[in-house]
Amino acid sequence: MSNGRRTNRRSFLKSAALAAIAAPAIIRNLRAAAPNEVVRHASFGASGMAHADLTSIVNHAKAKLVAVADVDLGRAEQLKTQFPEVRVYQDWRELLDKEQGKIDSVNVSTPDHMHASIAMSAMQQGLHVYGQKPLTHDVYDSRQLAKVAAEKKLVTQMGIQIHSDVTYRSAVQLIQSGTIGKVQSVHSWSSKKWGDTTSRPDRKDPVPAKLDWNLWLGACEDRPYIGDGYYHPANWRKRIDFGTGTFGDMGCHIFDPVFKALELTAPLTLRSTGPAPNRHNWANDAVVHLTFPETRHTVGPVVPITWYDGDQRPPATVTDQWLKGQSLPDQGSLFLGEKGAMLLPHVAMPLLLPDEKFKETPRPQLENINHWHQFVDAVRGEGQAAAHFGYSGPLTESVLLGGVATFFPNETLEWDASNLSFKNKPDAARLIRRTHRKGWEVKGLS
Repeated sequence: MSNGRRTNRRSFLKSAALAAIAAPAIIRNLRAAAPNEVVRHASFGASGMAHADLTSIVNHAKAKLVAVADVDLGRAEQLKTQFPEVRVYQDWRELLDKEQGKIDSVNVSTPDHMHASIAMSAMQQGLHVYGQKPLTHDVYDSRQLAKVAAEKKLVTQMGIQIHSDVTYRSAVQLIQSGTIGKVQSVHSWSSKKWGDTTSRPDRKDPVPAKLDWNLWLGACEDRPYIGDGYYHPANWRKRIDFGTGTFGDMGCHIFDPVFKALELTAPLTLRSTGPAPNRHNWANDAVVHLTFPETRHTVGPVVPITWYDGDQRPPATVTDQWLKGQSLPDQGSLFLGEKGAMLLPHVAMPLLLPDEKFKETPRPQLENINHWHQFVDAVRGEGQAAAHFGYSGPLTESVLLGGVATFFPNETLEWDASNLSFKNKPDAARLIRRTHRKGWEVKGLS
């Protein structure tokens, strides 16, 4: 595939992180940053995606990293070499308590199960929040974060950085301008395998010296630590209590331009025809069929969208007429319209199909937007954040509902968005909202 400019996601993140040197700043003891003030920033999480987020944010000339909290002190302390003046905490609650009035914004870049608790606690203090995807682990919490962010008029942004990239914005513009006509259906997929078909090991391993396992568990029920990377630092994505599987991880990225371009709202129905999770782990090879209400960009009465992950892909009956022997990318979406199709790899420029029909069609001429800097600018009162929780909350809800559907293979679940319930499956409500561990309750969630 060669049509247009491409952006590799790994290099996209790496370049943002490598540019991260906080500008010198005088920190003033103000509640919020005015246009001429420096945004005083704190990070929940110190390495991995958290490091990419915090460094990309404070690379803005008007932002400075003030504090960081990480349950693994070893990871937090490493930041001292890059940011000698940063104040380091292990308990995120202690950071919020001791830094109150000294910070303006935060990024929440922890495992999924703590996104909601930390973000909500920060917003209750009037802090602006950059929250990693998925916005929350559970549907109810996404609804609540979006509600509180709107009530408090806070600047928010979800970490779907490709939302601001020229690739995804071009796709949105092509669809909304009617280039392939009204959209009849969409197929989206990811080759990632954030699932595990094995049982949870029945053992208790020593906790690493600098890791506070109780803090890591947070709102989730107590259980023994298992080493060899079973939970920490990355494989938590496979575990039902802590991660959201492949759909929750990559769906927020790959569904984003679908959601934006078609102006989707909440799904009407969900049906999983792939394997179910086991007791502790998400499954691989999901196939989830969703329907949404028609919009001005679609052919009604409903919009069918199908998600595939792992080894699953759209069937040849869907792809052959458009790809003509060409392989699908590892991740992406295929939009089928009245006048043609659009293939959108993740992350690359969209391809209009058939090529001979659209080779003279003008492509959007757009410049990249720095997703992290857009957040800082919005905190300073300059412009708006495009993936604010009012947009990314409903997007996350739809993605998380796809995960819920996998617990009920081959059943069509009818979603009642206004009441956060399933019309025909009341017992599925237990998967919409979790009970927080005693002592870890948060106002607005528990």
